[in-house]
Amino acid sequence: GSSPQAQIPLIKHKLKKRSDAVRSLLYLLKDLFMAIFKSNLILRRITEITPEMVKSLGIKALLLDVDNTLSTHHGTILVEGLPEWLEIMKQNGIKTVVVSNSKRFRIEPFAGRINQPFVSLACKPLPFGYAKGRKMAGVKKKECAIVGDQIFTDVLGANLYGIKSILVRPVKLEEGWSFKVRRYFEKKLLKEKF
Repeated sequence: GSSPQAQIPLIKHKLKKRSDAVRSLLYLLKDLFMAIFKSNLILRRITEITPEMVKSLGIKALLLDVDNTLSTHHGTILVEGLPEWLEIMKQNGIKTVVVSNSKRFRIEPFAGRINQPFVSLACKPLPFGYAKGRKMAGVKKKECAIVGDQIFTDVLGANLYGIKSILVRPVKLEEGWSFKVRRYFEKKLLKEKF
């Protein structure tokens, strides 16, 4: 046999190959993990979404988050141009359903003002609210997308459920500490400024 010193280069070579394989696996796992936080489209506000954009993604129905997407957090004032935008979507055969984590007493009157079916207590990012909203719209998963302002609820939930997502800038940044923590991490995840 060869001396232990003679085997050192062979051992180093094997360790380097193993180290490269482990490094590649870690990068792959990181990419897979990051993919669950990635949206299909990022825009400034909901009213920038056009029927052409939606149709180019194969989408026939949009699930709409409320707080900081259609209005401010717990607000009642609609974002500028929302009723007209909803009408344009309707005229182009794109269905819309409000899907919110808020309670029924908040969402029902809000959805009523804009004449929209709704799902309250959606429990986003869990799939239940997305499934209910999609079924209300009568479309397949591949034909559905959520529009919302939060990566850790709207986008994450869409990816876990298997539908597309459109991330929009929050109408107004929230003041609570839990929102500030989430927004901090969202900025770290977003490579694009919007």
